[in-house]
Amino acid sequence: MNNQEAKGEKESEEAAEQRDSPMASSAIDGVAATALRSVLHRVQQAAERSGRSSDRIRVVAVSKTKPVSLIREVYDAGHRSFGENYVQEIVEKAPQLPGDIEWHFIGNLQSNKVKPLLTGVPNLAMVETVDDEKIANNLNRVVGNIGRKPLKVLVQVNTSGEESKSGVHPSGCLELVKHVSMACPNLEFCGLMTIGMPDYTSTPENFKYLGVRH
Repeated sequence: MNNQEAKGEKESEEAAEQRDSPMASSAIDGVAATALRSVLHRVQQAAERSGRSSDRIRVVAVSKTKPVSLIREVYDAGHRSFGENYVQEIVEKAPQLPGDIEWHFIGNLQSNKVKPLLTGVPNLAMVETVDDEKIANNLNRVVGNIGRKPLKVLVQVNTSGEESKSGVHPSGCLELVKHVSMACPNLEFCGLMTIGMPDYTSTPENFKYLGVRH
């Protein structure tokens, strides 16, 4: 190995050590808290422009794939609402974090994952992805069996028409809402959820569509 190669290896090792050091981790966490403050400021500005109170808008920080240390940093900055996509991940993270966090499940939920989710996360505040009667019935049954308070849910609607996205077809939305509201006493229907196109070009139309239709 020549001197140039040895120097290159040493520099790579030093860079890796810097990335893995507590100071580097702290810097990354600080960036997350700064980003949160920026988002909350933009929400406040948008609310003012539309004549709404920002107090009535809840920002859910999506923490999927993020380490517990990063979530804790954002928590310490004052935030309490976090969203996770995967049952295994939220079940592992929740016990390691304060009990006053309001966890939102925002991923596609399979029936066989309902019980592990509800029993593993006592402070689960909401499931945002109810898209058929089967999952609504399973949630309702397990909530009743474990004796927790009614679970808040959103009905997910596929307004963009993409096959890759979950959600009830808009034409079936009203019937699903009725089912949740009338046949699932252990669920509290709180509204609709939809996801726009990846480039956000259709997002305003998606939400206007829901507002006009329902």
